[in-house]
Amino acid sequence: MNTDWLAQPCAALNETARVAALARQGQLTKPPGSLGQLEALAVQLAAMQGMERPAVDRIVIVIFAGDHGVAVENVSAFPQAVTGEMVKNFARGGAAISVLANILNARLEVVNLGTVNDPGEWPGVVRAVIAPATANFAESPAMTEIQLATALQAGCAAVLRAKQDGAHLFIGGEMGIANTTSASAIACALLQESPQLLAGPGTGLDSKGVAHKAAVIQRALELHRANLVQPLDVLRHVGGFEIAALAGAYLAAAQNGMAVLVDGFISTVAALTAVRILPDVRNWLLFAHTSAEPGHQRVLTALDAQPMLQIGMRLGEGSGAATAVPLLQLACALHNNMATFAEAQVSGKL
Repeated sequence: MNTDWLAQPCAALNETARVAALARQGQLTKPPGSLGQLEALAVQLAAMQGMERPAVDRIVIVIFAGDHGVAVENVSAFPQAVTGEMVKNFARGGAAISVLANILNARLEVVNLGTVNDPGEWPGVVRAVIAPATANFAESPAMTEIQLATALQAGCAAVLRAKQDGAHLFIGGEMGIANTTSASAIACALLQESPQLLAGPGTGLDSKGVAHKAAVIQRALELHRANLVQPLDVLRHVGGFEIAALAGAYLAAAQNGMAVLVDGFISTVAALTAVRILPDVRNWLLFAHTSAEPGHQRVLTALDAQPMLQIGMRLGEGSGAATAVPLLQLACALHNNMATFAEAQVSGKL
């Protein structure tokens, strides 16, 4: 499968819109900077959307689901069957992200990239099955080159569907038992950090479980050491279908000029991978929250990211990003609807 599209340049931010939005912020009836990060977010969105007055009304949330071969190493507190079962839960509207999407009037799509217990056809679920699971990366590469290319393309295709819908904002989420193990392994490889620093409880491991998880990741890193230099090779050797799809989605969003709101630890690791492939992807990323997963802050620091929320979330599914959407909407409402000093006939700064 062709991966030439990965080298296509990212869209440029609209400097004219950014300057106009910044000037508007300086004219609104408030002391400069008094709305804090809400001001910066409005200006960022203006540059991304090419409009002095940005909007976050049309939101597309895509959950990528895939199982991991490394689950056989007992690195998760939940059984692998949960991945396929949660795909059905998303489709039925019972998951946290389903509830949040409904509240936000966002379009929710699930992309099934391969689960051990295949849930079959469901409304709102796109079947893009690559294999029942990746290989156990503690023993062999997680994916073949064709599987990696297919997963990346699935992410790109989801963004193109969102673009066709006229989305103002793209949110990617993930579901896959053992995917914090995969994300931690990717982060270790990209940041040259130890698993003992980056591995966390995931679905609820105790300290003994976390230590075992770190040992499994260490084993994998040693096995694949010679092949963990380029980001695509890192993805192929220790990644997951859904993490690769997220990386592909972030790359495609940046290439197509679409604003992205990044979720928690796993999504941020995918974002770091995308940025390592094409550095200008970073211009199109907003960050929702700081996860309770211990490795997340290190990945955020590597991306020079300042998330909007810090409320101890670690669910995944795109739920933290969905929770932060109202802040973006408020940032736009304030930016677009507040009166200027001239309009309100209020004396400005001397």
